Amino acid sequence: MSTILISEFITSQALDSLRSVHQVVYEPELHQDREALIAAMQNIDALIVRNLTQVNEEILRGSSNLKVVGRLGVGLENIDLPACAKRNIKVIPATGANAESVAEYVVGAAVALTRGFFPATMATLKGEWPRPRFSGYHEFLGQTLGIVGFGSIGRVVAKKAHAFGLQCVAYDPMLSGDSIALDGFSVPLLQLNNLLSQSDAVSLHLPYLPETKNLLNAVTLDQMKKGACLINTARGGIVDEIALADRLRSGRIGGAAIDVFSAEPAKDLSHFTGIENLILTPHIAGVTYESNERVSQMIADEVNRYLGV
Repeated sequence: MSTILISEFITSQALDSLRSVHQVVYEPELHQDREALIAAMQNIDALIVRNLTQVNEEILRGSSNLKVVGRLGVGLENIDLPACAKRNIKVIPATGANAESVAEYVVGAAVALTRGFFPATMATLKGEWPRPRFSGYHEFLGQTLGIVGFGSIGRVVAKKAHAFGLQCVAYDPMLSGDSIALDGFSVPLLQLNNLLSQSDAVSLHLPYLPETKNLLNAVTLDQMKKGACLINTARGGIVDEIALADRLRSGRIGGAAIDVFSAEPAKDLSHFTGIENLILTPHIAGVTYESNERVSQMIADEVNRYLGV
């Protein structure tokens, strides 16, 4: 029987499936106590984390039996991959399990920003009746959505957006060719500057890497179509928040939905104060009841499989 340590939240059904065949130590707040986490790493065969547990050299060196790390999500920034590889530790992310939730957020946010639902709500609550102003906003149908990063999530976004009648274009430095064929339609692959200049809304789906840090900065934000919207459900460090706030405030960019921030939990977002057409959410795009179930069960199944169950 193997021993599994889980240092963050996992659903009860997935937990039960692990407990049925393994000894499981489930302490969902353990990531907050570094010393306790290091002590708990001894003699475990598997570790399951979300994004708050920092899996680095410090905790790996005390766990000579560790064989596999399951990540309840897709980003791997909190896991030292070279250190795991050096020890022959398998790292398993929940690739694709939250794609539907993220795609719903993106399309919903794009509709809300395009139609100006949030500034209209604020004005109406103040007793105003700004019907003429918001009658000038555009329909979502027929607009162009630029998808930056065209992996599993980006492709689900494209399918949902296509169903809404949007034209989709994509940029992904890892892909070659002129287009990617999906179910019944194709998505042109463009260079980033071309995508930005012709998209009415831009959605980010890239990992946070040295190459993507501040990818959307003062220069690239100014390449966006005037009045376009930006949606970031990827990683906060990909967007220069100060530069974005300046362009939202001036009207150069028409709106934004930001679900991820350069520092999380985000404590100071004062640079966004006073901006109307803005959605700020606490890293929830990929987190729903259903996606939690899918992510948790996928990792439970994969860890069981890797441990030979």
